[in-house]
Amino acid sequence: VVSSQSSGSSGINAEYGGEVPDRLIFRDAHLRLSLQPYLQLTQAVLAGDLGSFSSVLERYSEQFRREGTMTLINRLRHNVIKTGIKSIALSYSRISLVDVAEKLQLDSPEDAEYIIAKAIRDGVIEASINHDKGYMETHDSVDVYRSEEPLKAYHARIRFCLDIHNQSIKAMRFPPKSYNDSLEDAQKQREREQQDLEYAKEIAEEEDDGLL
Repeated sequence: VVSSQSSGSSGINAEYGGEVPDRLIFRDAHLRLSLQPYLQLTQAVLAGDLGSFSSVLERYSEQFRREGTMTLINRLRHNVIKTGIKSIALSYSRISLVDVAEKLQLDSPEDAEYIIAKAIRDGVIEASINHDKGYMETHDSVDVYRSEEPLKAYHARIRFCLDIHNQSIKAMRFPPKSYNDSLEDAQKQREREQQDLEYAKEIAEEEDDGLL
């Protein structure tokens, strides 16, 4: 029987790696009740809701400590904030750092500024920060499919396939030098054997003449 501790840890590890835990984990009839806190954590992470995340963490802290998952869960806070930042960037073209801090339930606008700057640096969001006026401004993501990048990628793949095809044709037409050398060695060996055979015949004939 799978324990709630191992199932909970599996779900947390998946979330920490940026994956969504398998829903079947939370639907097990024997573990559904004990995994309820982990389900609520998962929902908070996916929504980027730091308030709900903190609330679940506080409510079930005893269970998490008892099952040894508290350290893993604390690491998820960064994932919650990152998801929240992405959600805000999609919803607002411009938003003050004060409002970001309030929505993410951070301690100060300075904390929000630091987190936004890190998200921009890591490529999580396309945005810029106006430090003087204290707001974040998002930018439209570049649609790579409207650029020449797909064409270049396809061209490189086609060229690679053609190179393999051409090399295969050459290999079929012109065997490697070692193959030719082996053929020459075999031919020389046959010639040498033929010479030895003729020499043996000559000796046998001479011996027959001597006997006569």
